[in-house]
This record gives sequence, structure tokens and C-alpha cells, in this order.
Amino acid sequence: MPSRHRKPSRVKLLVAAAAIVAAATAAIAIPHADAAGTGPADSGAAARAMTGTAWAIDADTGQTVVTADSTVQGERWDRLMAATRGQQFRVERTPGVLKLFAGGGDAIFTGRARCSLGFNVTTSDGNPGILTAGHCATAGRQWSLTPDGRSVATVQQATFPGTGDFSLLTYNNTATEAPSVVDVGGGRTVAITRAAAAKVNQQVLRMGSTTGLHQGRVTSLNATVNYPEGRVTGLIRTTVCAEGGDSGGPLFTRDGSAVGITSGGSGNCRTGGVTFFQPVTAALLAVGAGIGG
Repeated sequence: MPSRHRKPSRVKLLVAAAAIVAAATAAIAIPHADAAGTGPADSGAAARAMTGTAWAIDADTGQTVVTADSTVQGERWDRLMAATRGQQFRVERTPGVLKLFAGGGDAIFTGRARCSLGFNVTTSDGNPGILTAGHCATAGRQWSLTPDGRSVATVQQATFPGTGDFSLLTYNNTATEAPSVVDVGGGRTVAITRAAAAKVNQQVLRMGSTTGLHQGRVTSLNATVNYPEGRVTGLIRTTVCAEGGDSGGPLFTRDGSAVGITSGGSGNCRTGGVTFFQPVTAALLAVGAGIGG
């Protein structure tokens, strides 16, 4: 798919649907000191919180998969190796730096920041809203469809960092039309009919305003990512690529299930990398929203 897609002639928004499931955070086991002197227990806890790492359970092997980006070098790498020594851990390198992605889907703007419109929702009082990344809300409360444009939506609540990366915006005009589609470029859309929990090895699609449409596979659930801005738990780990400008964009399936919201990751869509997503079902539950459109 081309990296740019057509601008919508009207407000084009994306819908998430029912089946709300709370996402549990992963319990990561860090080895304690043993007779061989692998180091104090608190060094393991420090390694788990190390910026530039992500932690998730491989459902097939039961191993804890630790992803380390290019900033984990020297003493930090040695400390990580000491804390994860043992058969229950698998340490992997990823290119680039684990970071947040700002943007996605059909772009929305606040000040100098750009993020993505993720999925449309209906709020508890029956009004149309937007579900997008929580770190986007840290840039401003009023969002527009064009740079320096008129505000069309306002942040009502947000979670980031901590137990997720999601925010709820409501449209300033409660009569806003909000179709249940993902705009995948070239005048084509994918109808979104429901929200669904991600499954390991599931094939998924991601749309972003920077890189367009890409696909990949879910590799782990309940991942913890240590961004420079703070730790986020309960995320979906995937092989889908993403870049700056793709945050908040939709992760979905070909049959119309809304699965996730782009959070961050490492690498790019030329050399690859890993990308993490906020589960849609958990975000809907947290903000008390449901099917939009």
C-alpha cells in the first residue's frame, strides 16, 4: 500500500465494538540471588524497569521474552544478562530504539503534535467519541483534522503511562457522523463490526498515516514496555511494523474485528522491528464506551 492515502471528504472515523475483556498485566519472574552468586534480587527488579526493554510471555514455550533495543549497551546489557540468566528467559535484540509513535489512520492534530484517530465509540451518555493512544493526550486537549485547524474533539480522559496507553475524546459536535470503517487508502474501507481480544499467532492489519497499511502477527499478550516516558503494561506485542506518525492508529483483522491501538515500538517498515498495541477491549471497558457509528 502507498504510504499516503486519500483525504476523506467528510469526517472518516473508525469503530470499535462490543465483547469487552479486561487485560491483565503480565507477572514477570526475575531470578533471585543463588548460591552461584548471580546478583541481588533488587538488580533483577531494576532490570525489569530498564528503559529500552520490553517483557512478554511466549505462549508456546512459557519463556519470558525480553526485547532489548540499541540503547541497552555496556553495563546495562551486562546487568540485563545477569538478571535474566536461566532457561525461563529469552533475550532478543531489536533494531533502533523503543519509542512512542505519534499519529496513524486518518491524522488528527493538536498544536505541533500529530496523532491518529483510532476507533469511533459511543460514550456512556450516547454521544460520539474517539478512542486513540493515551500518550497523544499529553500533547493537548483540543484536536483538529488539519494542522492549525478548528478543534473538532476534546480529550475527556487518558491513561499513560501505567496500566495502558489509551484516551477517550468526544466530538464537539454531537451530530458528527462516525461510520464504522477503517480507511485503508485508495478509496477502500474495511467495515469494523466488533471489538475482539487479540490471540497469539493471529494475523492482523495496521493502518497509519505515515506508512499506510501493513500486516503481521501477534506474538505475545500482556507485554510490559519501558518507554523513556514511563512503563506501560498490558500491551499486545506484534511483528507489524510502524513508524513515527502511526500512533493511535487501528490494529484490526480482515473480518472486521477491532483489536488494538498503536502505542510504540522499535525499527521501521524498511528493516522491520516490533510494535506494541493497546488492547481495544480493555480500553473500552476502562472508559465506559461501546460501539460507535
